[in-house]
Amino acid sequence: MRELLSTPTASLRPRRQGAPLRRRHWVAGAAAALAAMCVSPLRAAPARRVVAVGGAITEIVYALGAGDRVIAVDSSSVYPADAAKQPEVGYQRTLAAEGILALEPDLVLASAEAGPPATIAQLRQAGVRVELMAPADSVVSAADRIRAVGGVLGERAAADALARRIEREGEALGERVAAAPSRRRVVFVYARGGGTIMVSGGDTPAAAMIALAGGHNAIGAWTGFRPLSAEAMLAAAPDVILVPARGLASLGGVDGLFAQPGLAGTPAGRARRVVAIDDLLLLGFGPRLPEAIATLARELAE
Repeated sequence: MRELLSTPTASLRPRRQGAPLRRRHWVAGAAAALAAMCVSPLRAAPARRVVAVGGAITEIVYALGAGDRVIAVDSSSVYPADAAKQPEVGYQRTLAAEGILALEPDLVLASAEAGPPATIAQLRQAGVRVELMAPADSVVSAADRIRAVGGVLGERAAADALARRIEREGEALGERVAAAPSRRRVVFVYARGGGTIMVSGGDTPAAAMIALAGGHNAIGAWTGFRPLSAEAMLAAAPDVILVPARGLASLGGVDGLFAQPGLAGTPAGRARRVVAIDDLLLLGFGPRLPEAIATLARELAE
């Protein structure tokens, strides 16, 4: 930069009248351009009107002390209580641009699942900054996501402190889980009423949480979610059925759960062993991740 901006006039050949003025203008313009290049976007003024989309993303925003900037959330953002009091913009996967734009946000901070893509494009075309955060399914990726959110909000110090705590507590929990004497066979059931029941194979946040808590995912024949079948459930022979609390309520409780195909005939069904944990706590991989791991590990050990 010093070489570019220096003007060694003694070495320059004579110019016609007016050239020095043009040279000064060129030097000033170059200096301004280089100064602009050196200003990092991360030093821009933090967003003050934030729409938070995705329960875990919203929880991170509040955990970093930036909840006072949130002007709206999506319907999955139910924690903390202050977030649940905010106006809603719909479910994270089915957002509409018009309702969000009417709020005049300067930032939409969302999970990677947010959409549809056309809505994200429409928001950006309207000049709204949209930042999509990568998903998390481990202690490391949860900490990374917290740091990423902190970077967007200009809360790096708070984010790093929170991420370090999660890494530290997660490592300690991992050591305790590894020392556990046995691993129960677990099946995760997702339900929103009797007509929508899915079970988790591998490569899902549910499977990752089961492993972190010291359980064994009893369904290893596929990845992702598939509809519940009696044959697959009986073959899996789970010792425990793991279900989000709201999903269990949508089935009418434990009796409604074991009325579903195949569940009553499993070891878990015969012993009526069900573990129900708050949806966002269990699957969010957010600031409460150590609490979620410890809670599930304790339930599986009983």
